[in-house]
Amino acid sequence: MMKISTRLLFERGSAQMSSVQNQLAKSQAQLAQGKQVINASDAPNQAATIQRLKSILSRQESYQSSLETVKSRLQGEESALQSVSDLLVRAKEVAVHGANDTLNPGDRKALATEMQALRDQMLSLANTKDTNGNYLFAGSRVKQPAFSETANGSPVYLGDQTHMNVRVGEQRSIAVNRTGTDAFVPVPRIDKDGATVGVGFFKVMDDLIAGLNNVKGDDIRRGVGEIDTLQTGVSLAQAQVGTNLNVIDQQTAVIEDTTLNLKTTLSSIEDLDYASAITKMNQQMMSLEAAQSSFAKVSQLNLFNYIK
Repeated sequence: MMKISTRLLFERGSAQMSSVQNQLAKSQAQLAQGKQVINASDAPNQAATIQRLKSILSRQESYQSSLETVKSRLQGEESALQSVSDLLVRAKEVAVHGANDTLNPGDRKALATEMQALRDQMLSLANTKDTNGNYLFAGSRVKQPAFSETANGSPVYLGDQTHMNVRVGEQRSIAVNRTGTDAFVPVPRIDKDGATVGVGFFKVMDDLIAGLNNVKGDDIRRGVGEIDTLQTGVSLAQAQVGTNLNVIDQQTAVIEDTTLNLKTTLSSIEDLDYASAITKMNQQMMSLEAAQSSFAKVSQLNLFNYIK
């Protein structure tokens, strides 16, 4: 039988206690942090999976934030367009009343005053800003008003025709804006030369106001028909906003489901099972106590004294 030296017993006892102490320290750290993996080197594959899931979750949170921003902006557009639509309904009533041949010039001027107020409210709505101070209907030129008064004419569109999109999913993006000419559409009109020209939204309103002030029946009746075209343009823009808001609600539900599944998976890989961990730690403490007791007895052997 091979003789085992006292020095070897000493070294093995020390190594055993050191190993158990390290395991116990790891278990205590896991319990303190509530995580299975404290250092990536302890479980490289598991740590890589945890990092990948956290990266995907971070993207989902970014998409969710984008959806909230876009929704807020679209709700601003929806509110502004609804108000414009209501004003156009009243403008149509005023125009129809103004086309009545029994009215005198004074009555028509009173109607023109109301029509001017309606037109000014619509211009203010066309230059609505979002919560970040950006103009809703200016295309990509969000820092300047979409429509601006001119010295000798009707307000003109100063924005551009850029349609901006925001990514709200791995394979999904949503339109953020409507340009001024998408919502406040120009109207086709036949000029005196027989050519069809586009007349701006506010030019239509100003011509109608001038017709009421100057008692020009033909201009008033033309304005009645053109208001219908303006209303159609606003209604189409409202429909587009409503569609985009529905898409946002659907995509939000998808992201919420995806996030929940990811968090559940991450929890199963990363979070600690406290009951099992406490049981394991108790076993390690008992092993350490046994190792320490055994080592204490071995250390009392005479050969240890000789080595010393």
